[in-house]
Amino acid sequence: MPRIAYVNGRYVPHGAATVHIEDRGYQFADGVYEVCEVARGFIMDMRRHLDRLDRSLSELAIAWPLHRSALEVIMREVVCRNRVHNGLVYLQVTRGVARRDHVFPPPGTRPALVVTAKQTDPAAAARKVEAGVSVITVPENRWERVDIKTVGLLPNVLARQTAREAGAQEAWFVDPDGTVKEGAATNAWIVTADGTLVTRPADHGILRGITRAAVMEVADHLGIAVEERAFTVEEAKAAREAFITAATTVVMPVVAIDDAPVANGHPGSVTLSLRRAFFDIAEKSPAC
Repeated sequence: MPRIAYVNGRYVPHGAATVHIEDRGYQFADGVYEVCEVARGFIMDMRRHLDRLDRSLSELAIAWPLHRSALEVIMREVVCRNRVHNGLVYLQVTRGVARRDHVFPPPGTRPALVVTAKQTDPAAAARKVEAGVSVITVPENRWERVDIKTVGLLPNVLARQTAREAGAQEAWFVDPDGTVKEGAATNAWIVTADGTLVTRPADHGILRGITRAAVMEVADHLGIAVEERAFTVEEAKAAREAFITAATTVVMPVVAIDDAPVANGHPGSVTLSLRRAFFDIAEKSPAC
């Protein structure tokens, strides 16, 4: 079945979907995005994702392209038209199409909206969880406002490519003081010897991950303590467990950091318990 995309008011075949060459997302990375997991026919944490979209748009002074409730309808429609039962739905809003100029375009320029969806393979994800993933560390080299989910992701792209070339699946950005910020596309976590979850505070130094927030609720439900503080690369290597979270990975065990095994080099029990409980506890919106 051919994929369908929503582009600025029209549902079109994915292969024919286009945006104008002077869209400011293309010219300046002047836009924001969100990615929601679709699991078992439900869009996960839609409310939180759209709340974060609202914040990102506000921080960049970009107007909503349409009413929030209409965007929810479009997201569901794109998921349904693509018959995605397990996968991802992606939405991107830019400042719109205007003559190329660094300053904002004239008032009334309409923001541009694209929504796509794609199927993923739960069996492949389960195999990855069973084996765990490895990460490498890279120096922090991004702009300071990584709390805004912008489409300006070149440092993240380069970090992910460096990870791939090293045979790893993710890269963790590290501050000059040796503390871990977050992954190129994920939030970073460790589990201490006493079973406490540790992740960096979600201030302006990291993205306030939606799956990160949901995992905190899952941990509370399971009676697992969570501590928001910085941790070093060395502490992570010596941790009982480590894992990453994102809509694209949910909860994914990390079994090696810079080629050094974490604990026994296998996915840990705390991480796996969080992943097993996630679907039942996270917010769910029927897709169709």
